[in-house]
Amino acid sequence: MGTYLNLGNTGFEMIRNSLYVDKSELISFINSTINTAYKLTCVSRPRRFGKSFAAKMLCAYYDKSCDSRKLFQDLKIAGDKHFETHLNQYDVLYLDITWFISNVREIRTVVSSMQQKVIAELRKLYPNAGQEDTLPETLEKIHSLTGSRFIIIIDEWDALFREAKEDIVLHEEYIRLLRGLFKSSQTDRMIAAAYMTGILPIKKYGTQSALTDFREYTMISPKKLAAYTGFTESEVKMLCQEHHIDFQQVKKWYDGYSFRQLSSIYNPNSVIETIRNEEYGTYWTQTETYESLKIYIDMNEDGLKETIIQMLGGAKCPLDIGTFQNDMTSIKSKDDVLTLLIHLGYLAYDPENKSVYIPNEEIRQEFIRAVKSGKHREIARMIMTSDQLLEDTLCMNSEAVASAVEAVHSAGTAPLFYNNEQALRSVIRFAYISSVDEFWEIQ
Repeated sequence: MGTYLNLGNTGFEMIRNSLYVDKSELISFINSTINTAYKLTCVSRPRRFGKSFAAKMLCAYYDKSCDSRKLFQDLKIAGDKHFETHLNQYDVLYLDITWFISNVREIRTVVSSMQQKVIAELRKLYPNAGQEDTLPETLEKIHSLTGSRFIIIIDEWDALFREAKEDIVLHEEYIRLLRGLFKSSQTDRMIAAAYMTGILPIKKYGTQSALTDFREYTMISPKKLAAYTGFTESEVKMLCQEHHIDFQQVKKWYDGYSFRQLSSIYNPNSVIETIRNEEYGTYWTQTETYESLKIYIDMNEDGLKETIIQMLGGAKCPLDIGTFQNDMTSIKSKDDVLTLLIHLGYLAYDPENKSVYIPNEEIRQEFIRAVKSGKHREIARMIMTSDQLLEDTLCMNSEAVASAVEAVHSAGTAPLFYNNEQALRSVIRFAYISSVDEFWEIQ
């Protein structure tokens, strides 16, 4: 077992020993791509949505240095007719880009450092590989000598673009490496399949020709892989029944991601943490600071404030996803901000109505936190006066109630939509935002 080549199955064994939901049928999909024109797969999801779990599962299944039959024999994949065909049959190269970034003194050296470390390990197993300077050349030489074809798994492939947003020279060096691996005349000879994970899609990055052969599955369009984006409703119901957890509360807090293929996908990390802790709360949003959310909503690009108010009130707002450039630096409009937040998991997308919305209570609470501490003081004041509005309502102080609702309406609705029924509905929900979950649920 190595550090990058053939890691073994320990990572997946630890996952199996924990609270586990069977997502092994993903392997059937990857098996169907091996040695085909569709062998390059890229899955983008937010943090804590199971990307690394899937990568470790694939490593355990394909890695020829170990025997993983017992780990999979009780899972759904064991019933697949090709289960034995590909089980532990390949050299698997696993590259965790965040790990490489964390272990260099200067991030600008990460691409060269990564290649040096991986090549050094490859030469231990294949001493006749020679002294090639690049990773693609080394893999090609190994194939020429042995006939071995690799499965390459890259976890958090876009971490470098996120951690070194402005370093164009480093971006280009990294793209050259990826092009050498996945878009060269030797790719078909040395690579049986590849599986990349990331947060952002890849098709519009800089010199995009390096990666256009990848089939992408995103938070906006997961296609056949929708069921692997998070937990399905049936999986959550099963977990709640098994662990005696209130399903309706779990649905309120963590459901809300919707795709054409599946109308109800749950945040997997938060569901698991709720079961472990027997308490509902904002588990997923604790995995990274809300500052990242606050930065983007503070931009207030062309009416973002009004859109946030409407979404906090429960509305779905129109969205054009076509302008987003799939990075964190080319943000030029409100639609770009909202599309980015979908990929980060803070918003959900309705493909039928081409609209965006806050998916659940966990995310709604995070928006409220970010708004309260951000630049949108006007919205923050409205949120903080919601308790007073409730008191005035219960005391039947009609003048105070009318004044407060009018303030929200004027601040959060563009003149063109002032009398729009859905806008008025959102105004009421936003005005009572601190109490809506305790007292009623508007469908």
